[in-house]
Amino acid sequence: MTPPKVPTRPRTGRPRQPSGPTDEGSSPAGAIAADRLGHVIKRVEQALIGRKSQILREFDLTVPQYAALLLLASADGMSAAQLARDSMVTPQTMATVLANLEAKGLIEREPSRMHQKLLVNRVTPAGRALVERADEAALRVENRLAAAFDDEERVRFREFLERTVAVLGAVDG
Repeated sequence: MTPPKVPTRPRTGRPRQPSGPTDEGSSPAGAIAADRLGHVIKRVEQALIGRKSQILREFDLTVPQYAALLLLASADGMSAAQLARDSMVTPQTMATVLANLEAKGLIEREPSRMHQKLLVNRVTPAGRALVERADEAALRVENRLAAAFDDEERVRFREFLERTVAVLGAVDG
């Protein structure tokens, strides 16, 4: 018996996107993955991030840039480490995100008053105006998703997702 073929990554380095709901069962590997809850969760994440990425291109923002700007617009003066944690990206990724936002004039960085070696990040007026417009577009994506469920389903769906986070946060290795 030959092992199932494992889907390869395209040369772009990004995983291949399924072209439709029936793709999962079209190969032995797809059939195996279709039964795995983690795979479905990953597909949802990719679909949501993909749609937000598409919408945010209009504003010349990536999803991590949008997340950082949104956080800074609500809590100005955050460090790169705080932003990385709250945006769920690595410190290295956040360093790149902040450098790009600063180069675009959307944030300013200055030494902290409390810790001389620490830089704090502040959104500029241009950054605030841009993130307000971008957030309206991103919220349309989330509202479209929410509209696919009735009130009771949304409550249950959120409870399931929060339980998932709690279970996975408690798992040892």
